[in-house]
Amino acid sequence: VQLVESGGGSVQNGGSLRLSCAASGSTVTMAWFRRAPGKGREGVASIYAAGGSTYYADSVKGRFTISRDNAKNTVYLQMNSLKPEDTAMYYCAADPNGCPRPWYLSRLYKDWGQGTQVTVS
Repeated sequence: VQLVESGGGSVQNGGSLRLSCAASGSTVTMAWFRRAPGKGREGVASIYAAGGSTYYADSVKGRFTISRDNAKNTVYLQMNSLKPEDTAMYYCAADPNGCPRPWYLSRLYKDWGQGTQVTVS
């Protein structure tokens, strides 16, 4: 499937942003990853279509919320209490057919969006 992210931007420390990712077709698992300058790709959160189970990186638990609208094939990432260390390019990822385990292993995801920049200062 094709994935298109939106909602990135610049925000002050402590601010909020909501990212959206629209898929061109149905998916079983959708996730958000990020890559900060000079660092590797990090799993942020994942959500399964069936049952809506969610998973988060420890660094974002309690601040970020992943959700999805299966009717719209869209996943969201609500980011609150943003910190400068959240600055990164955020990527949407999807597995049309399965549930990657562990969820944070990027090579298990088949489809990727182009990314949207989030900058916190």
